[in-house]
Amino acid sequence: MKKLALLSLCLIAFLSFSELNAQVKNTQENIKAAERQINKTIGKWHKAAAEANFENYFGLMTEDAVFIGTDATENWTLPEFRKFSRPYFESGKAWTFRTLDRNLYVHENLRVAWFDELLDTHMGICRGSGVLMKENGIWKIHHYVLSITIPNENVKEITKIKKQFDEDLISKMKNN
Repeated sequence: MKKLALLSLCLIAFLSFSELNAQVKNTQENIKAAERQINKTIGKWHKAAAEANFENYFGLMTEDAVFIGTDATENWTLPEFRKFSRPYFESGKAWTFRTLDRNLYVHENLRVAWFDELLDTHMGICRGSGVLMKENGIWKIHHYVLSITIPNENVKEITKIKKQFDEDLISKMKNN
């Protein structure tokens, strides 16, 4: 009797463990549902910035999120980015990014996704790219990179404009 009880207990434990580790089925329906949720999250995130809603904006980011801005020195942890951004939000004028186009990719586990997007901004067309993680059933921005796009025919001109800045930063980074 003890052996049967022990065997039953082991079987229940195994099945419970297997169920906890089971991945969500990667069906077309589940992928489309995840994509809708992800697009909604990114849309709410951009909207919160446009409305200068600090709490909503940062509430849509993971606690260990990273934001990389257009300047080579802008590689912020969430606390650093919150500190940098607070004056913009408090002034009622954060930033407005309107999505022109977005490509979205969902990992087979339906818990990680990445995207790239073209944005209409006060800097002209920019490219955003990022990673989202699903935390407690909610998609959140985990990593975001904002880049100013430069037409290929203007690269030499832009390279000249930023040459001194780049040389100074390269020298500083090599000496650290």
